[in-house]
Amino acid sequence: MGWLAVGDTYEVALAQGRVVARPASGKSPGEPLDGLPAEIRDHPEVSGLERFAEWLDRHAAECAAQVTHWMVSSLPVPAALLARVWPDEAWQAALRDIVVVGEAPGDAGFLRDVDDTGRLRAVTPDGGTLRLTPRTVTMPHPVLLPGLADLRTFAAGSGVTQGIDQLHRATWHKPDGLDTGAVAVTEFAGAEYPSWFRLSARATSLGYQVSGMSAFDRIRDAGRILVASVGIGDPYTEERAWTGALTWRDEDGHRPVPLAEVGPVAWSEGMRMAAALHAGGTVTADGGA
Repeated sequence: MGWLAVGDTYEVALAQGRVVARPASGKSPGEPLDGLPAEIRDHPEVSGLERFAEWLDRHAAECAAQVTHWMVSSLPVPAALLARVWPDEAWQAALRDIVVVGEAPGDAGFLRDVDDTGRLRAVTPDGGTLRLTPRTVTMPHPVLLPGLADLRTFAAGSGVTQGIDQLHRATWHKPDGLDTGAVAVTEFAGAEYPSWFRLSARATSLGYQVSGMSAFDRIRDAGRILVASVGIGDPYTEERAWTGALTWRDEDGHRPVPLAEVGPVAWSEGMRMAAALHAGGTVTADGGA
């Protein structure tokens, strides 16, 4: 974006997300100032740029949230859609270097470019170039990525920085030999908070929903939606609050789902939520509240 005149004295522009000014004339014309001069802070051009900067921030956050949703859910994304959004810098920042998988299982790499026909260029973990022309691609949840350790090693060695948290998203793998009748995980129960409001605020700040005595997350796993929930206590009867057991229910939130039937993504995301809530509380030396 170029510089806009503000009267006869200054020019303003957006630089790295903020409004900057420079003199249009005088001893040092063209040299950006450290701050906005008081006499132009309420100028329409300045106000307009500030609103535009706020919109750009919201747009970038929305793009990142959408790509995160595609990744967490491992949803197929039309290549034609990627071609339409790629020229947008905010979309590109969210998508660049995410690991994509084409229609063949071996067609996987770090996304580097999408042309206007929907042809994708990706870098493989061995440093090669992969060109894909699929109808759809997926951006797998890390728990589903084969060779995740190799992908992380390549990313670290080549300076790959993802716009969303895919490779280094915390993951948990479901252990073998679970009791077929078990419906709850208590590994992250018992962390104490000063109040229900502090615990619920922790949950919402992490992007989870709160309803009554539970924090929950709706998770799509292989086309099936499960609701993972963690108990957070009763705001009306308890002064303090503790994290409770982690459970999964069906899409309607009614039927408890046995642990043995919870898919890998739903398991990982549920455990991620429970661990994050537990980390914000206090646990005594014996593990109790």
